Parts: sequence; structure tokens; C-alpha cells
Amino acid sequence: MRLYLLALNPTDSVTEGFLPAAARLGLDVTVLTDQPDAHRATYPDVAILECDVRDFRAVITRISTHHRPDAVFTNSDHLQTQAALAAAYFGLPGKDWRAALRTKDKAEMRRRLAAAGVDGVDGVDGVWSAELTEPAALDAPYPCVVKPREGVASEDVVLVENSEELVTCSKEILDRRPGAVLVVEEYLPGELYTLETLGDGTARHVLGGFHTELSPPPYFIEERLTFVPAHPEPVVAQVLEQLDALGVGFGACHTEFVVHAGRARIIEVNYRAIGDQCDLLLARLLDIPLFEHILRTHLGEPLPAGLGARRDGAACLEYPCADRAGTLVGAPAATELTVDGVHLTYRPLRSVGERHALYRTNRDYLGVLRACGTDQSTVDRVSAEFLAARRWEIQP
Repeated sequence: MRLYLLALNPTDSVTEGFLPAAARLGLDVTVLTDQPDAHRATYPDVAILECDVRDFRAVITRISTHHRPDAVFTNSDHLQTQAALAAAYFGLPGKDWRAALRTKDKAEMRRRLAAAGVDGVDGVDGVWSAELTEPAALDAPYPCVVKPREGVASEDVVLVENSEELVTCSKEILDRRPGAVLVVEEYLPGELYTLETLGDGTARHVLGGFHTELSPPPYFIEERLTFVPAHPEPVVAQVLEQLDALGVGFGACHTEFVVHAGRARIIEVNYRAIGDQCDLLLARLLDIPLFEHILRTHLGEPLPAGLGARRDGAACLEYPCADRAGTLVGAPAATELTVDGVHLTYRPLRSVGERHALYRTNRDYLGVLRACGTDQSTVDRVSAEFLAARRWEIQP
């Protein structure tokens, strides 16, 4: 069976998760990408075809002039709609392209949730939001969050306190992103969490989620995530109701939401598996073939009634971040070890000798520490001790 996998740049999710899973399933994989050299350097034994993967028409043409597909899949935020349209064209299982578009387009997501009446609080209208194509002052319920309509990874997501800050901030972002559209929406207070789900279009499994700790405002860099085996049932029900309104239910989905005064409100929906190595941790922690399950849904196979996931795990992920621009001149190497029953996996995300600006996003990550155990206090202690014993040195 042949799987076409759409990708932009190489990612850990594909390299360490989906490609090994496809091999275990015996699939013939062809990667379609607009960055073929980067993929060939990362996994030279996989078939790579150059393609303008942002254009669904180019994807369909490339596949139809190659081999008959059995599945079209992507784990990229940017390519979900294209993959869904290509899968539909060839009559293959896949996500509803309309749901993929609604989740990628943050303004359309807000409109859809408001129309369904599922994101208001106590009879009050849904989340206030507006779109900007040029810098402008708005009569908005400040503070507000400014972000690209189709952005990812907290890139150019900023909290503004008034209309003057909005004009300044939107000008800076649009200068960097000519032609982009910005979404301005009211700031939603509360603790930030995620919900990880996996569905086959009929059944849907909730895998748990994470509690996310952010950098201080005005930026929203995810610095630490702690595994939450089960959110309160009323919270899960509210999030699933909002996902239903968006039409989300096939394959993997990573949903970010805040909880305030018992009310769960979606921040954004990433219609894919959670990234930044959280998916790798999740597969190990739950002890399930997560990546195989995801691929099987795209092959048309139903998910088992019970996934058999372990429920006694505790885990966290920590991301050491650069706090200044400069060259990384010293950093710990990749490490894997077990301390006091906690399995630690550290992977560098920036090479010694690389020079970078300060991005105020996850591009500032210097590395990622994954920690799995059975007792959260022990996981937290071992993780803290591991990071405290290591140094990252940046020179101007």
C-alpha cells in the first residue's frame, strides 16, 4: 500500500514518529515536499518527490502522474486542507477539507464557533474578534491578542493593552509578513491546557492532555508542559462540543484551550498530532502505537474500541530557551538515561556554533527534555535537577 506524505521542512514527528510507523505497517512511502534536499539529507532511503505542496492542484497532479495512492496524509499545520482535498479527489479516507480550513483559519474558526453558539459564557456573545490587513486602531475590549490568521507556534502572537500598542504591533508584524491578515481577539483569561484526541470519523478517543506554562506577557512561548491524564469531564465535554461544531473528528487533533471559572474556551485547534516532541512522549507514556493508529485511520481502518493506553503515567516536557540573540557556544549533548525511575530524553534543537536572532517563539528553543515516570513530584524533581546541572552559553 502506498502512502503519500505531504511535508514542508523535516520534523521530529515525521522523522521519529510517522516514518518508522509506516515502515512497521509495511507501507511504501512517498514524501511530497517543496524542500526535497532537506528531506533527502534527513532520511535518504525514503522516496522524495518535489512538489508545490501548498497548492492542492499540484499535489493531485503529482500523485496522479506517479502511483495509485492508498492514503494521503500530512502532519503539517499548513497542509491539512491540501491533503484533505487530495484525499477526497482520489476517494480516500481523510479529514473534511472544510474542517481543516476552519481550524487553520483562526478568524473562520471564531465565526464558526460563534454561529454555533458554543463559545459564549453565561449567555454573553462569543469571543470578540476582528481581522486586520493594515495597521489600524480598533474599538476593542482591551487587552487583546494579535496574531496571524494562519500562524503557528506562537509566531507573532502578542498581547496589546490599548489601541496605540495595537497599531504599533500590527505594523511590525505586517512589515515582516507582507500580505498577511491578522486576527485581533479579546484576551481569554485562565489556565492553558491541551486536549489530545484521535478519531476515525465514527469513534473518538481522548488521550489526555497537557497543562501549559507560558513565558511572561506580552509573548506566549510554551516553556513547560505537564501531562494531564484526564481533564474534568465537564471541561472535556465543552471542548468536544466546540470541536464538533468545527467538524473535527478524524485522525489526530491537538486543541489548546483555557479554563476560567469552570468554562473551557478554545484558543486554537491544530488538526494534527501535537508537536515539539510531545507526540513522541505521548506514545511512550501511554504505551500505544500512536503513530500507527493515526496512519491506519487514513488507510480507512477503524480504531479499536479500546486503545489499551496506560493510565498510571506522569510526565513533563521542558524547553530551555534562548533569552538573547547571539551564537550558541556551549550546550549539552543528546542524552538518554533513567534516574529514580524517571526516563529522561534530552535532544538539542540548536547546534553549537549557530547564530540566531531572538524570535519570541518556539524557534528560541535550545533543546527539549522529555521526562516520563509514574509519580509527578519525582518527575518534576528529576527534570529540575537535570536542567540545573547543565549550561547553555550564548555569546553576542
